[in-house]
Amino acid sequence: MGPDTPLATATTTEAVAADAASRDEESAFDNSLTARHKRPGEGQDYDIGAGVSRPPALPYERQPGDPLYRPLRIYTVDPSVSRLEGSVATVNVPYEPLAPGPAGQLFAVDGVDGQLGLRYRPTDLEDRKVLMTDGYPPSPSDPRFHHQMVYAVCSNVYSTFKTALGRNLCWGFGDGKTPARLVLRAHYQRVQNAHYENGGTWGELRFGYFPASDKPTNRTMPGGYVFTCLSHDIIVHEVTHALLDGLRSHFIVPTNADVVAFHEGFADLVAIFQHFSYAEVVLAAIRRCKGSLQHASLLTELAGQFGHTTGRNGSLRSAVEQDTGHPVRYQDSLEAHQLGSVLVNAVFDAFVQVYQRRIERYVRLATGGSGLLPPGELSHDLQTILAERASKLASQFLSICIRAIDYCPPTGITFGDYLRAMVTADYDLVPDDRCDFRGALIDAFWRRDIYPRGAQHLSEDELLWERPGADLPPVPGLDFAALRFRGDPANAADLNELHRQACMLGRYITRPGRLEAFGLVANGDARLDGDTVSHPCIESIRTARRVGPSGQIVFDLVAEIIQKRHVRASAEAPAFTCYGGATVILGPTGEIRYVVLKNVASAGKLQRRRDFFKTPCGQKYWHLSGRQWQPREGIFAMVHRGE
Repeated sequence: MGPDTPLATATTTEAVAADAASRDEESAFDNSLTARHKRPGEGQDYDIGAGVSRPPALPYERQPGDPLYRPLRIYTVDPSVSRLEGSVATVNVPYEPLAPGPAGQLFAVDGVDGQLGLRYRPTDLEDRKVLMTDGYPPSPSDPRFHHQMVYAVCSNVYSTFKTALGRNLCWGFGDGKTPARLVLRAHYQRVQNAHYENGGTWGELRFGYFPASDKPTNRTMPGGYVFTCLSHDIIVHEVTHALLDGLRSHFIVPTNADVVAFHEGFADLVAIFQHFSYAEVVLAAIRRCKGSLQHASLLTELAGQFGHTTGRNGSLRSAVEQDTGHPVRYQDSLEAHQLGSVLVNAVFDAFVQVYQRRIERYVRLATGGSGLLPPGELSHDLQTILAERASKLASQFLSICIRAIDYCPPTGITFGDYLRAMVTADYDLVPDDRCDFRGALIDAFWRRDIYPRGAQHLSEDELLWERPGADLPPVPGLDFAALRFRGDPANAADLNELHRQACMLGRYITRPGRLEAFGLVANGDARLDGDTVSHPCIESIRTARRVGPSGQIVFDLVAEIIQKRHVRASAEAPAFTCYGGATVILGPTGEIRYVVLKNVASAGKLQRRRDFFKTPCGQKYWHLSGRQWQPREGIFAMVHRGE
């Protein structure tokens, strides 16, 4: 077998298969806002945010005769893992024509080495020879494969999010005129780091490279270069930061210790569950651990090569605690990655609980009813069944994690908020939870002292977000009969339609007597104690299409509303900006199904912010500029440097 010969049948994840098979109409999205007059109340009672007026980046629309996929080879873990453990795979990426780079509709690889100032040979994935061999062969020494790797992995993660949420996603940056693309800089600098950078009008993933330590603890050459762009986990982690930033722009504002930790933990969760999409990796892990996922290091550890070559003597992080009988408890004083790991451990613990329940009957059948596995290797048939069940379940858990973002408050996220979002999002789609996914999540969070604020009990019904009262009528003009779509109900017709929808909601929430129901206040409210507030701002509005395990389809409209409270300086404390607002979920008839709010007038919220500024974590992310607290720039780069 030659070095350029494809090794195996290409892997197609469920998300990529769903994405590639979807049909979009051939008419292009109109990214222009036609000349218009402001709608009633716009700029006076409410504002429209950049997330509404920014042209969305749309994936390529497959044309008749186009192939479904573009098969490309990648490392499923990193270059230090043996091929016998499935470290190399051919993955099917949704097809799109590519310019050299490669550069497509959503991602563009920058071939410049920022450290050396060199531009590497262009990576041309349209070259006939390259097409015939499923892309460039895996190689740590070929920059063209590095470019192929980051493009392929980012494309597949995007498909995972798109399938879970049922819509195209938007980036959290752009110039407001043309659709943005996320730039992938595979060789940013010689540095032990990789991070996502939002420059306002542009966004980049910056992957560093560095020489390994003199005594690496895995199969890596001492002093040899380690490229973070060849770590599957690091790529998934960083592109998840970018996607989450597009979904919730204010999750980057560190208003409490959980905010940055959530970004880190959520990105790790996506990376962990993506491991299970590669059949050979899962099968190798199941064979080695005999079905006990807690001991499947190939699946549960993150960034192995990075950790082993930077003096850690192990992977960078793990989804499993060292002592599973005594899990690490939640403490807001933990460093962001450590605190994020508490979230990861909780979700993965719930996943393992459900997995064990799912495979019990197969183990009983294989052991004649005893349930006790004999010494030695499992039979191949049992290995295959357990691997398939693990992969399927991981896909379901990942979808729950991603769908829950639509049910999170628009700002000030806490781990308790995320638990309630997961429980509510899953209940909305699967009311009959026969396998007790939600119970497993609640138990795992409880074992780590993660409690939602305001909840009286840890029962499922108590943790569901409350529905609004009957005094809120449907929103005029936002029922699905009035919405204009671009063929698929998951896509708005154009920017003008998005603007119309946002204005209809803005006018609705600012009608007399309705602000309180959405966590908003008007200037002059006695609870502000002399502070001022901005107009409520409709940050985003988008449709969501969710498909349940039984094939049921649920359509919703999801909107974010943000309001800023400008807290005055006092003799005791500097000034700062307090953020509040609501996530509003509307049903197909325009009825308001959920309002997940953070009230800017809450006295407790204000005091918690003041207390946070005094903590080491608060002072790490904020600094004083005169008599005003201001957020520090480059938070992701700072956190990933371990500062």
